[in-house]
Amino acid sequence: MSSVTNKQPTPDSSEIDFGRLLGELIDHRKLIVSVTSLFILLALIYAIFATPVYQTDALIQVEQKQGNSILSNLSQMLPDSQPQSAPEIALLQSRMILGKTVDDLNLQAYVVQDYFPIFGRGWARLSGEAPGQLEISRLYLPKNKDGDVPLIKLNVLDDKHYVIDYQGGTINGKVGELIEEQGISIKVNNIDASKGTKFNIYYISRLEAITDLKEKFKVADQGKDTGMLTLSLIGYDPSLIKKILDNISSNYLTQNIARQAAQDAKSLDFLDEQLPKVRTDLDLAENKLNQFRQKSDSVDLSLEAKSVLDQIVNVDNQLNQLTFRESEISQLYTKEHPTYKALLEKRKTLLDEKSKLNKRVSNMPVTQQEILRLNRDVESGRAVYMMLLNRQQELSIAKSSAIGNVRIIDNAVTQPKPIKPQKSIIIIIGVLLGIIVSVGIVLIRVFLRRGIETPEQLEELGINVYASIPVSESLAKTASRNAGWRRKNVKDDYEFLALENPADLAIESIRGLRTSLHFAMMESRNNVLMISGASPNAGKTFVSSNLSAVIAQAGKKVLYVDTDMRKGYAHKLFKTNNENGLSDILSGKIDVQNAVKIIDGAGFDFISRGILPPNPAELLMHRRFGELVNWASQNYDIVILDTPPILAVTDPAIIGHYAGTTLLVARFETNTAKEIDVSVKRFEHSGVIVKGCILNGVVKKASSYYGYGYSHYGYSYSDKNNTN
Repeated sequence: MSSVTNKQPTPDSSEIDFGRLLGELIDHRKLIVSVTSLFILLALIYAIFATPVYQTDALIQVEQKQGNSILSNLSQMLPDSQPQSAPEIALLQSRMILGKTVDDLNLQAYVVQDYFPIFGRGWARLSGEAPGQLEISRLYLPKNKDGDVPLIKLNVLDDKHYVIDYQGGTINGKVGELIEEQGISIKVNNIDASKGTKFNIYYISRLEAITDLKEKFKVADQGKDTGMLTLSLIGYDPSLIKKILDNISSNYLTQNIARQAAQDAKSLDFLDEQLPKVRTDLDLAENKLNQFRQKSDSVDLSLEAKSVLDQIVNVDNQLNQLTFRESEISQLYTKEHPTYKALLEKRKTLLDEKSKLNKRVSNMPVTQQEILRLNRDVESGRAVYMMLLNRQQELSIAKSSAIGNVRIIDNAVTQPKPIKPQKSIIIIIGVLLGIIVSVGIVLIRVFLRRGIETPEQLEELGINVYASIPVSESLAKTASRNAGWRRKNVKDDYEFLALENPADLAIESIRGLRTSLHFAMMESRNNVLMISGASPNAGKTFVSSNLSAVIAQAGKKVLYVDTDMRKGYAHKLFKTNNENGLSDILSGKIDVQNAVKIIDGAGFDFISRGILPPNPAELLMHRRFGELVNWASQNYDIVILDTPPILAVTDPAIIGHYAGTTLLVARFETNTAKEIDVSVKRFEHSGVIVKGCILNGVVKKASSYYGYGYSHYGYSYSDKNNTN
């Protein structure tokens, strides 16, 4: 019966082992450091070579309009009135203001100095090379057949002459002269660049220039109802963005003055028309009052009538003021606006009050009624006339000054240090990205890895693990020396570890395997041990050869047979010839005694694979192989058969029928648990019982330590003599 039993995986086998993940990160620390360093280097290169972005700032104050004091007083009582800076911010960002700036500075002509791609601009800046300046006052480029505006290249000859490359031809130009050739129109006002400097000149539409400027231009209100606006503009050229922001501020101030002067002029025109009419009505009312007094013998008013007259005059004055307010409000709001509705309600209240006073007057004597009516007309007309006269004087003063309600507090100033790139932040981002990417690579490798990492993975499948053999330190050092580009100049140099370094930890683990095999083979039908595996390069020859030497050191008579007649290399390991080997015995060319070779220093006998035969499997099925095994079993204490992998060829299944004990060798992190399980089942289908498995090439890893692996429990020899 097979010693391999199937077991169900533990319930927590699919859970994430955070301790193991931490160990994996420690094991891959070189990878993490390398990837993080690469990202830091890239971030540093970007921070050094990236074109700096500068910012210029300006401060503007928008004062409350003095001419609309009546309207302002009314709007202050309303809770839904918007801040006075809101329309000004929208006006600053409008196409009217920005478009005028585009036209004034000819921003439709987009000039870029031609540098070497990617690193050219940064290298020029680091080397202290000043960027060239090209001032273009006029530019027109016709569209091509595709509807796109072509690119032209300008090559500087000297500070006065240049050459334009356009559609395969050249155009010579001079500073200050207008060029109109081949459908293009260009005028260069100034050149401040060294000889040989090249510029790429684009022509963009007015809307594109305005949109591009709007994206870089920002307006911020420093506080509600403060009227202080901060203007900011970002760009690569410090002098250009300062010039642009100053132009925007100037254009905004100019339009504000023009708007204020136009409003005052229209109001003055209206007052000039109304004042003569009001004056004429006032003169007529005074004449009527004087005539009636003369006719009625100067009837004086009683105190009651005087009070009623004052009230009527006061109501008329308020109605007249509301008329002026309505004329101003109607220019800004509709009748559905809350401000307009409040004004209409107040007018209705005053009219109701006026009707009540008129009823009181109707109850008075006829003479007093007429005197009250005439006095009311005179006083109301006088009040209206004085109001209009004062308003005319105010508007005349405002128009003559014409300073508007905007003033520039701080002109545009470019900050000396660039706002971008922020080197510290870029480096921090590089560090974070490096850590994230490297850790991601490690986690992907961990989750995609299916190799055997701990003996528990095999034990969960019911496969006994007889030994965990660590990687030999001496062999690892030799492999690292011969790795890389030097490998092509180094011949295959096989080392027999049992003789070269018997104190190695791998040999110590094989000594433990010897002890385990002693008890495992006590129930076997013979003393023949077959060692196989699932795949090549698992370490079958390494385990077999060194196990033979270790058993021989214990005083046993051992025969080691290399049964891999296809790719066996044990003769190279022992530095013997490959003549008179196993293939020759099975072919009947020689006797067994003539094929046995004695390995000096190791203490065991050896039969090599022999000359490569065309039919290894057929030779193994011959009766001579059985006779060889029986002879070896009778003449030796233990016979070790080194076989090829079971998943590659069928040779181990044939040899296994002659062996009393069969072991598989699994490579750490190379072979999967599924491969070993399939190999065991393959042997079982052939009638061969597999005792267990040997885990070879175990690496001492932090993940194994945190996962409670076996690789951290062991001793090593030291040259120091410890004394108590």
